[in-house]
Amino acid sequence: MKKKSKLMRCAVMILASALMITSVLPLTAGAFNFTPTYYDDDGNLQELELYSESAYMINMDTGETILDINGEEERAPASLTKIMTAVVMLDEIGTDEETLKNTYVSAGSEAFDELYDTGASTADIQQGEKVSYYDLLAALMIPSACEAANIIALNISDSLTDFCDLMNKKAEELGMKNSHFSNAHGLFTSQNYSSCKDIATLCKYAVEKSSVFRDIVAMPSYEMSSTDYHPDGTTIINTNLMLNSYTDYYYSYCKGIKTGSLDSAGRCLASYATYDGTTYLIVTMGAPMDKLEEDVKKGEEDPDSIYGGDVVYYNILDHISLYEWAFSMLVSTDFINDSSEVRDVDVAYGKGLDYANLKPANGYSQMWPMNIDISEVEQVITVKDNIVAPVEVGDVLGEMKLVYKGEVLTTIDLVSTTKVARSETKAKSKVVRSYFHSSVFKVTIAVIISGLVVYAIIFFVMTQKKYLRK
Repeated sequence: MKKKSKLMRCAVMILASALMITSVLPLTAGAFNFTPTYYDDDGNLQELELYSESAYMINMDTGETILDINGEEERAPASLTKIMTAVVMLDEIGTDEETLKNTYVSAGSEAFDELYDTGASTADIQQGEKVSYYDLLAALMIPSACEAANIIALNISDSLTDFCDLMNKKAEELGMKNSHFSNAHGLFTSQNYSSCKDIATLCKYAVEKSSVFRDIVAMPSYEMSSTDYHPDGTTIINTNLMLNSYTDYYYSYCKGIKTGSLDSAGRCLASYATYDGTTYLIVTMGAPMDKLEEDVKKGEEDPDSIYGGDVVYYNILDHISLYEWAFSMLVSTDFINDSSEVRDVDVAYGKGLDYANLKPANGYSQMWPMNIDISEVEQVITVKDNIVAPVEVGDVLGEMKLVYKGEVLTTIDLVSTTKVARSETKAKSKVVRSYFHSSVFKVTIAVIISGLVVYAIIFFVMTQKKYLRK
């Protein structure tokens, strides 16, 4: 078995470069995201390229999006489907550990027939074998057992189809807009799809809701209870090698969650990791299944490296690279606080005051690369036109946008810290003065003058007629 230190040596081109990140670029509008970059051997700035075709990363503490690469693209999720199966089961049965451990169920051939000759992953559960819900959940999430998914489905619902209806109902409740489930295990792809963003939403829900879920997805291995078919129990090993310390892919900060692999889906992975009080969650899909040609050569040159084996888990390499980048370079940064005065604005008709002070309605902070000075973030301020008294403390009189390289981080209301009473004398005087400068006044004067001119002409004509008659 290879030692974990070899992973770090062989992945140093990915991880060490991530530690040298010196700038970030926005990826999408609507959420400020970062593209990790690094300097290559020639000193040129390069993006940290991922093997996965889609990736979505969030800060679980704040909910903010950190990385979004094709995050809403509909893709086959493979066994990440089983996360939804687990969520539906826990919603229906409950999350009490003792209840889950003491409730035993089984299923007949209907749970197994569709899995024959498919190469489906299994925990060797047999037809009619009574297994606790807890062990079924462990079998589902640790070795990714497909028969466990169907046994759960058939004991929660009357049929596999009915269980899928519950999966899709839950997806709708959680706002998973790019997901539809047609089976409980993810082995088949027809009408079974999701997105990295949707799976991230699902994982966040599951991790925050259930300690049982958190415990199971973090187990590197587990011993299932003895049954009539397996009197000595069954040892199951987690397919997420980030959890196993004897593998080259071990990452000590990782807490779970689930792998997924399918020829049509590529290698998929949902994981979360905690370091120094900060937790990130990553979902990736579409990493290569087969070893890349350049890595075949690396393996031949260094058989002891991670490239020397038959399989390279590119999905795991992506997750480690992103965690190393985030944990080393991102820090919680305050951009504005709610007690700082921003500027004054003119207030018309004020009694004793003709201005009001403005401050942000709330502060703003987010994870930010430590190497980028926040002075590079521009404060774009706009205030309302023609502000008139009365003004109360807390009235919204403008807004501030925080902008970095054309990308809007956030928009904050600007509120008055000043109470300005209304002067009715000023208001009436203003009305009078404004009347004399108004178009109505000008038209009125023009009409009057025109009338006087007409009157003068008529008077002159009439006078001349009288004079001629004499």
